[in-house]
Amino acid sequence: MLFNSPEFIYLYLPVVLVGFFLLARTSNRIAAVWLTAASCFFYGWWNPAYLALLGASIVFNYCMGLVLARESARTEGRRRRMLLVAGVAINLVLLGYFKYFNFFMESARVVLDGQWHLEAIVLPLGISFFTFTQIAFLVDAWRGEAREFNFVHYALFVTYFPHLIAGPVLHHREMMPQFGRAETYRLDWQNIGVGLAIFAFGIFKKVVMADGIAPHANAVFHAAEAGQRLTLLDAWGGALAYTFQLYFDFSGYSDMAIGLSRMFGVSLPLNFNSPYKALSISDFWRRWHMTLSRFLRDYLYITLGGNRHGPVRRYVNLLLTMVLGGLWHGAGWTFVVWGALHGAYLIVNHAWRKLIETAGLRLEGRLVHAVSWLITFLAVVIAWVFFRANSIDTAVNFLGAMSGANGLVVPPDWLNALHWRAAAVLANIGARSGHLAGQLADSAAWASMAILLLVALAAPNTQQIMGKFRPALDHARGAVAPVCLTFRLNASWLVVTVFLLSAALTRGEAISEFLYFQF
Repeated sequence: MLFNSPEFIYLYLPVVLVGFFLLARTSNRIAAVWLTAASCFFYGWWNPAYLALLGASIVFNYCMGLVLARESARTEGRRRRMLLVAGVAINLVLLGYFKYFNFFMESARVVLDGQWHLEAIVLPLGISFFTFTQIAFLVDAWRGEAREFNFVHYALFVTYFPHLIAGPVLHHREMMPQFGRAETYRLDWQNIGVGLAIFAFGIFKKVVMADGIAPHANAVFHAAEAGQRLTLLDAWGGALAYTFQLYFDFSGYSDMAIGLSRMFGVSLPLNFNSPYKALSISDFWRRWHMTLSRFLRDYLYITLGGNRHGPVRRYVNLLLTMVLGGLWHGAGWTFVVWGALHGAYLIVNHAWRKLIETAGLRLEGRLVHAVSWLITFLAVVIAWVFFRANSIDTAVNFLGAMSGANGLVVPPDWLNALHWRAAAVLANIGARSGHLAGQLADSAAWASMAILLLVALAAPNTQQIMGKFRPALDHARGAVAPVCLTFRLNASWLVVTVFLLSAALTRGEAISEFLYFQF
């Protein structure tokens, strides 16, 4: 079931919301059980068969966490560590089988020139998210940091439908205390209004902005996958279109998840904070998929040694963390390369900062910020090509076209609209007249990308607009929206909310999945 589908908006959400607060009048525990059952129904809508997998995972990890916590209170040493290793290993084996078995077997078949053929294993939705969530729980139970072991609250923490399919990656100490507070179960019309407005922002981003630019990205990447020889404008147009499609798709999902949860009186952690405004790749990862970055830092990078063993070990740890983060996103060599690229970016970023500090330099000013932003943005766009492409060869050919290796083609209408001197300059550098892939010859496609870039860079984000109401647990501090763009519970913002919902819900296109559903 999709957040942007009619059955979710007009049936599931109202029934679950009304049922939750009605049952809470009788018992908070019954209301929590209702929300857990409704979340399981939400998950089972896609494939009921995998509900057993989710349920078994919850029961196993809850029991293992309970054992680890009790062992933590009584003993030290090898036995407790072995229990943790066993618990984490079982979770990773489960994840590895469903997500990576075919990938590794296909890689082995190619290397060994084998003749075997395996049926594709259907990937359970959200398995990466609920597995990572529970691994963190086990590690914290082992450390003695897990404090609450109410099974209903734990099951709700794992299955909670706003985050279950595509994040954020939740932490038990953020969520389970909220499920235990009495005020969570009291109907609060302010929470309903704020949550609905955040949801409206999110669905508008997804349906109007992300899905609106998606055809341009898809047309170019499909052409590349079919072997079509792309030219400079083709490749850059497709790469930029996908860059904005993914941005507004994931930003929209993150808003919708936070808004839906707020209606139930529960605050989720912030997961998206204008990453295309980043001035460095480190800053980018502090803004993009923030809860995954937190998980990789706390449970992988620091476990590997972090920066405690010198610069070389630190760089190795960064690279390994990002490669595994790339593999988390998808079972394919393109995701491995994407993660390795970001690992290399981070190494260069840290080495550059160290060099500047050692030299005693201070690089400041608008020009420095502009150059820093441009380098960061271009690096991210280049890496997204591997993230989107269906093979390494396709990505490499795509990047070759972006470098100008296949020449520059300019639509005839564009040439006719230019001053003759400009047309002559283009001709002198080898440009030729011709058609672009998909609908990129239409100047409206490029105008749409320019508008989306302007929104991503200049407009306040949802968290800033809603800042007065602290929409997320770790609400981003810093820049705030202008007064005229600050949300208030009044008639004007009701009109804006209705407009955003109407614009999204009245589009005639088929309902599309969120891009992060595949992870």
